Amino acid sequence: VQLQASGGGLVQPGGSLRLSCVGSTSRFAINTQGWYRQAPGKQRELVAVITSGGTTKYADSVKGRFDISRDHAANTVYLQMNRLKPEDTAVYYCNADHSYSVTRPGEYWGQGTLVTVSS
Repeated sequence: VQLQASGGGLVQPGGSLRLSCVGSTSRFAINTQGWYRQAPGKQRELVAVITSGGTTKYADSVKGRFDISRDHAANTVYLQMNRLKPEDTAVYYCNADHSYSVTRPGEYWGQGTLVTVSS
């Protein structure tokens, strides 16, 4: 499975961005898609994940500001990021898996897309 992410960029604090990630077709269904991020000098961490059944999980730091959604038929996941803060600056990675697990990263990773929040 190949994942193609897009939508990163430079935004001012308080602004919004929308990330998209399209997954290639697969013999087996992609049941979980999500986003992780890695800031300079820090470990990669979960941002948000969603299953084909609608289960979602968010990092506490983004709850109420970010919204994850998914077009299951198109294997596409979106991350709407609102009220962005400088601490949201990171490389954001798309992630996917055939399982329904939201407690661990999936098997497949996309290339990162850089989000920079700065005035």
